Amino acid sequence: MRDADVDVRLAARLAELRAGRGWSLDELAQRSGISRSTLSRAERGEISPTTSLLGRLCAVHGRTMSQLLSEVEAEPAQLVRAGSQTVWTDSDAGFVRRSVSPPQAGLRAEVVEGRLAAGADLAYEGPPVPGMEQHIWVLDGTVEITVGDETHELHAGDCLRFRLWGPTRFRCPGPQPVRYAVVVVLP
Repeated sequence: MRDADVDVRLAARLAELRAGRGWSLDELAQRSGISRSTLSRAERGEISPTTSLLGRLCAVHGRTMSQLLSEVEAEPAQLVRAGSQTVWTDSDAGFVRRSVSPPQAGLRAEVVEGRLAAGADLAYEGPPVPGMEQHIWVLDGTVEITVGDETHELHAGDCLRFRLWGPTRFRCPGPQPVRYAVVVVLP
């Protein structure tokens, strides 16, 4: 799937979610803390949403990022070949996200691959679904993960697992990029 195709479908899905709740752009702006103009541009596909923006919208709509991105795929498949996995890139943040095993109706778990460039720093204000479980397994490199007020430095082979109730932060101290797998399990 090409990134441009994902962005077009994502823009339409964001507009559908807002309209489905009967919210105006102003109301969504107030609920998400994102400016009305940015929301409007994202819904029209004029901008590709950042990781932070999608995280905030997912929280407002009660979805994980994987759930949202899976909703813009044509049809979820039982077998997801590497070349067909949805890849979403936030170049400004130095973040690449691959939906390895996307969410599917009736299943609670999904697998995501994340890659952060050296120096990348992503912060999430809160979980899209409170109480969701995450297992983060570092494949290559080093990452600092802050869950609430506790920071963990993980190296290749390390795994951190937790239930997500509050803010999180992923930071790649470098000098090399980091690649990690995240197993997300919904409550």
